[in-house]
Amino acid sequence: MVRITLPDGRVREYPSAVTGMQLAEDISGRLGKEALSVTVDGVVWDLTRPIDHDAQVRVNTWSDEAGRRTYWHSSAHLLAEALEELYPGIRLGIGPSIENGFYYDIDFGDYKVTEEDLPKIEAKMLEHAKAAEPIVRRDVSKAEALATYKAKGDPYKVDLIDGLADGTITFYTQGHFTDLCRGPHVPHTGYIKAVKLTSLAGAYWRGDEHNKMLTRIYGITFPKQQMLDEYLQLLEEAKRRDHRRIGRELGLFTFSAKVGQGLPLWLPKGAELRGRLEAFLRKVQNEYGYQPVITPHIGQKELYVTSGHWAKYGADSFRPITTPQEGEEFMLKPMNCPHHCEIYKSQPHSYRDLPQRYAEFGTVYRYEQSGELHGLTRVRGFTQDDAHIFCMEDQLKDEFLKVMDIILYIFKILDFKDYEAQISLRDPQDKEKYIGSDENWARAEAAIIEAAAEKGLETKVVLGEAAFYGPKLDFMVRDALGRKWQLGTIQVDYNLPERFELEYIGADDQRHRPVMIHRAPFGSMERFVAVLIEHTGGKFPLWLAPDQVAILPISDRFNPYAEEVAGRLKAADIRCSVDLRNEKIGKKIREAELQRVPYLLVLGEREANAGQVAIRERGGNDLGVKTVAEFIELVNGKIAQELGR
Repeated sequence: MVRITLPDGRVREYPSAVTGMQLAEDISGRLGKEALSVTVDGVVWDLTRPIDHDAQVRVNTWSDEAGRRTYWHSSAHLLAEALEELYPGIRLGIGPSIENGFYYDIDFGDYKVTEEDLPKIEAKMLEHAKAAEPIVRRDVSKAEALATYKAKGDPYKVDLIDGLADGTITFYTQGHFTDLCRGPHVPHTGYIKAVKLTSLAGAYWRGDEHNKMLTRIYGITFPKQQMLDEYLQLLEEAKRRDHRRIGRELGLFTFSAKVGQGLPLWLPKGAELRGRLEAFLRKVQNEYGYQPVITPHIGQKELYVTSGHWAKYGADSFRPITTPQEGEEFMLKPMNCPHHCEIYKSQPHSYRDLPQRYAEFGTVYRYEQSGELHGLTRVRGFTQDDAHIFCMEDQLKDEFLKVMDIILYIFKILDFKDYEAQISLRDPQDKEKYIGSDENWARAEAAIIEAAAEKGLETKVVLGEAAFYGPKLDFMVRDALGRKWQLGTIQVDYNLPERFELEYIGADDQRHRPVMIHRAPFGSMERFVAVLIEHTGGKFPLWLAPDQVAILPISDRFNPYAEEVAGRLKAADIRCSVDLRNEKIGKKIREAELQRVPYLLVLGEREANAGQVAIRERGGNDLGVKTVAEFIELVNGKIAQELGR
């Protein structure tokens, strides 16, 4: 007898093994048609794989991430099948699903493949999809797997197999195509109805720039053509909202080849925007008892040896800076936390002093491969809205909850309504990636889980995504286009206080270790601004806009009045610009609209004589004529409303 427990607690019993498909069809005919995979005791399986033991089972459809991942993983195999037929002799790398679609890394050898070839590849994929080829899983020995791919002349698969344990290796076959894969997959290729290959890129094998550069083909598929059409429309909107394009149009930031890749230069308007965000967070932090600190941009290598960052990341990301003093080595600061540990350690602390909350907009530097750099979202120098809290263990939950309050307040003010909380834990099967004792990790993980539950957050637990020194709670935000971004983060750390030998004197007059909380509500200023630009399309809320008002005189005769109005607005702390060009008013309005300025003030003879302004709201809404004092009151009221005052 096999007992299957469903997510709602219902139990179904079967006399012998049952496949996921049989289970889905047994629940309902519709579910049988929509099922893509099943999750068995937390692991995603093929629908065709027999479940021969008592298990907790969930049927995954397109509405589930696991279902979409299965679908897109199968689509990656469909792409590889089409490529092998079109380009005989190519060598395959890896082809995983990603958040939106899939990719496959290919060594094309002497073939030259461009984006012009993508429609041909799509057509071949659809040909195999229409054939509804069964996708069949088979267990193979390591010896057979190695022999298969050595005979095929595929070094990338051999490299992958070398790192796998015997007894864990599976092949999946569809038609005449076989791939090394652990699955899962949909039952046959006919599930895939609509295909779009979106782009080509370069990717080093295993992400190592010392390895060969492969061609990465990105794509996405859907069960209906209409769904693909809607997605392509969304892509067009994403292009219009691209922060790199809008950043240029609005004069927010730039890059310079002479300065270096991945090192953004903030222009005056961008610096104004960023400064407003920083001022906003400083005010919030001040209300929660944070103390500002400032640390240098470099530190001795020994600092990062002590913290553990050098051992974990040194070879890949950091290089020491030598000085004329023999044996002296410094590093560009990759993290702020070791510096803050030393600030805490600079003076003795009692339990009465705790918690200590240190906040810094600290610029850090990390090496990123040039191919991974992307506008402001992936850079080599960035500023973290970093803070570290040193507290007693019985203060931990309360401090954690207060940080969550800050993050949720920021999301509310900036209109990020769609988000989920992700609890990132240590991978219990690969503890070598982390530092610290099992006891410390258990305490830290329990603290995060308990605090999230008390806050009533819906959370998703992910193994293996913890920081090397502790678990974390990440806030995954969906922007206006439905794309997911990791923004705010909170991390609990019992390990760095041990490594830096941090102490406080307790009520018992004994020495104790504080607990450390790492937190960054924005994450980094660069990435946050990029996400905010794309979320708003550059139409920032009034309180944040670099230029809140554009003053547009209809002719040169009214320039003196325009400057008078500007002086009064600036005296009221309202940011404005004056267009004194000898241009037609229609052109001035169009260009101010393109700059996404929240309010346009049109000034002519009537307004100048009456001491008034004609107000035009962003988007073309006419608000009529008001006095300058009334307009100032309107602006201040709108800002107060946006900030929830």
